Amino acid sequence: MGKTIKMTSGYEIPVLGFGTYQAADGEEAYQSILAAIKAGYRHIDTAAIYKNEESVGRAIKDSGVPREDLFVTTKLWNNAHSYEGAKEALAASLRRLGLDYVDLYLIHWPNPKALRDTWKEANAQAWQYMEEAVEAGLIKTIGVSNFMVHHLEALKETAIIDPAVNQIRLAPGCYQQEVVDYCKANGILLEAWSPLGQGEIFDNETMQQLANKYGKTVAQVALAWSLSEGFIPLPKSVHDKRIKENMAIFDLHLTAEDKETIRHLAGMSEIPNPDTTNF
Repeated sequence: MGKTIKMTSGYEIPVLGFGTYQAADGEEAYQSILAAIKAGYRHIDTAAIYKNEESVGRAIKDSGVPREDLFVTTKLWNNAHSYEGAKEALAASLRRLGLDYVDLYLIHWPNPKALRDTWKEANAQAWQYMEEAVEAGLIKTIGVSNFMVHHLEALKETAIIDPAVNQIRLAPGCYQQEVVDYCKANGILLEAWSPLGQGEIFDNETMQQLANKYGKTVAQVALAWSLSEGFIPLPKSVHDKRIKENMAIFDLHLTAEDKETIRHLAGMSEIPNPDTTNF
């Protein structure tokens, strides 16, 4: 699986993942995931709402890589935050993926618009089923996504198994200090979605200068920074060349000063607030 880190569940997770958000179901998603596995990625991140689980499953099957050598994540969407909802949603995801189990299953969003007043109870119910699915062997590890500290604290009140992972927006200039500190203090691994920002870093002069200094691309510098912070970045690309480039980051060692510069990079897009978003 390449370089991995152990989660509180006892399982290993590869420190670099391949994101599939906005990879259209069909040839685009299928070919990019196949290319990623061929390039050496062993960690694939999808979600029910990405609507590409079938292509992900097909690429996994056709890759020729044994299932146990791959780490597959999918996520529970906002319309299924209940015990029965989670049960049906996981079964549907496994069916679309063509898999017997997923390595990691995440509650995608802590506070959907439809559950503004009942999110705490809804998350607890979904989590209860997810814990049972671990016992049943349908999921290896459970976690969350986009959870802030108060969402994590609320889940803790009823959880038997603590979340092993919190997948949040982390990128240059986009550092969620409070959540990062809380997760690190509580043994929750942080995954970085959109680790290359929303594309702004490619026009950023500071990032360009750092890329020149290290003889790497801007994307490689951003991903190396993510790793150096202890995050698991999930870059997404549908271009073969970039898929390979995004893996060539393990020999890049940033200075403490450069890490700090990247952490506080100005002009990056805002972090979404899950308590006020419109879905």
